[in-house]
Amino acid sequence: MSCRPDFHKPDFYNPLHRQLEAMGLDQWSQQLQLTIPDRMSFESHGKMAEWQEALHTLPELSPSYIELKDRVEIGRAEDLGDLSCEQIAEQLQAFHPWRKGPYSLFGVDIDTEWRSDWKWQRLLPHIQSLAGRKVLDIGCGNGYHGWRMLGEGADLVLGIDPTLISVMQYQVIQRYMGAENHYVLPLGIEDIPADLACFDSVFSMGVLYHRRSPLDHLLELKACLRPGGELVLETLIVEGDKGTAFMPEGRYAKMRNVWFLPSIVTMALWLRRCGFKDIACVDTNRTSIEEQRQTEWMNFESLVDYLDPEDHSKTIEGYPAPLRAIFIATKP
Repeated sequence: MSCRPDFHKPDFYNPLHRQLEAMGLDQWSQQLQLTIPDRMSFESHGKMAEWQEALHTLPELSPSYIELKDRVEIGRAEDLGDLSCEQIAEQLQAFHPWRKGPYSLFGVDIDTEWRSDWKWQRLLPHIQSLAGRKVLDIGCGNGYHGWRMLGEGADLVLGIDPTLISVMQYQVIQRYMGAENHYVLPLGIEDIPADLACFDSVFSMGVLYHRRSPLDHLLELKACLRPGGELVLETLIVEGDKGTAFMPEGRYAKMRNVWFLPSIVTMALWLRRCGFKDIACVDTNRTSIEEQRQTEWMNFESLVDYLDPEDHSKTIEGYPAPLRAIFIATKP
């Protein structure tokens, strides 16, 4: 048995604070020492006390095997001793819904709503090597891609996401990983200090279309990068020419907070206007009901419920169905 750190004690984040201070970010480190406990307090969410209790009642186990490069697999069923996979699965269901993944944890396959590994496979051949890099992952969900970034040799991965159940799911995985170079913090991009200019790579995947001002978001991302750093941006797009940007009248695929879906050339123009260079659209993909779907680990509505049942090329509102593109760009 191994003794894992308590995620809600202040000293859990000491390794992160030391790394931030080594990067010259002392003031942000001090701010986080106040912000994180407040965001993760019992008063922060109606289910926080239940989640924290579920986290602390998970068994203390030492994984005999860890794989992060080709998938996220931690431990094997044999590591459970007298416990069964069914018992662990039941405990992990306390953190439903699991949206980003998949994960394999001590023989339990967490079949998440999104096949996030498919997106990772699409983008990985096109980005700079992550070996030795400091990475910021905006809107990271439960940190799935951050684990894959560690598998590619990243020196530090700092993920931020304001959705508290996602942060709790990260803490479940981290309970058994005990990594000191991957963190998911309960923050939005508005909580990031201006002009950090210290990350080698910044990822923003599935965020831009939720921002009322997409250009301001691009400038925020640029401010986080060091000179020469790489932006990896994934967003919903629409077909069209330069200047085309679609704004839904109300909901889009049942989502309330979708603002702008640009064409590829418009997205490239936005990036240029924000001062990026070496801009390329490296992948487009029509989201399929195989990539985003309901599972026993996420039993709410999913993509098939957001599309026209008679014509999956349209959303239920009659708009073009989700089409995603991945862009890479460099900060001069």
